[in-house]
Amino acid sequence: MSEEENTEDVTPEETPEAAAEETPAAEEVVEETAEVEVEETPEAEEVVVEGEVEGAEGVGEVEVEEAATETAEEAVAEEEAEAAPAAPKSDLPPGADLEPLAEPEPEVELTAEELAAREAEEEERAAREAAEAEEDAPVAKPAPVALAKDARFIATGKRKRSVARVIILPGDGTITINDREIDEYFPRARHRTVVNSPLLATGYESNVNVKIRVHGGGISGQAGAVRHGIARALTEVDPELRPELKRRGFLTRDARAKERRKAGLKKARKRPQFSKR
Repeated sequence: MSEEENTEDVTPEETPEAAAEETPAAEEVVEETAEVEVEETPEAEEVVVEGEVEGAEGVGEVEVEEAATETAEEAVAEEEAEAAPAAPKSDLPPGADLEPLAEPEPEVELTAEELAAREAEEEERAAREAAEAEEDAPVAKPAPVALAKDARFIATGKRKRSVARVIILPGDGTITINDREIDEYFPRARHRTVVNSPLLATGYESNVNVKIRVHGGGISGQAGAVRHGIARALTEVDPELRPELKRRGFLTRDARAKERRKAGLKKARKRPQFSKR
């Protein structure tokens, strides 16, 4: 029984001869693969080495080109800086041209009285600006009125201690003061300008003759009195001239005068020097 069992279990494939026949073929396959690997590895190494060398050469050329362009740009910038004119030096300290930073003002609550005072100031300012605008605006002068041959217009003007009696007659613009010509009586141009100002403002400087009798005061006060009297006489000639003459202040009696001296003082208000000892 034992021999039969042994004969049944052993197969022809598992015999030592079959195993001996299979081993050489396996060894041949292993040797072929090893040769293939040995043959392929040197070529791969050569390819890798060549690729590294070529890459290194390309990087070196790019770096050289970039360095050359940078040096050329620097040279051009230096030439432009030399050619450009130097900026003028300012005497101001650095930062003087800068605008200061404006800090916002803190809001302050105003009382009712302060608000009312502010509104009143704004109204006064607006009225003042409107009055100045009216004064600066040109006013159309009315045409001079033709006077009759026998017309006479009389008026009185005053200034300080001077009193002037003025008579306007039709004529060619001559002015006589106390039977003397205006150039002789008022040698200063400033005084002649004061006398002629109402006639020039209304356009009657060459249409009427003016006869004046003046007394009292000094030369400046008499010139003011004559101007006041001529302005009043012109309102008698043409009442439409009154707004223009009033606006210029020719019809207002100038009440300014020198203040009288007081006892114990040198002048109206000047006191003598005080000495303690």
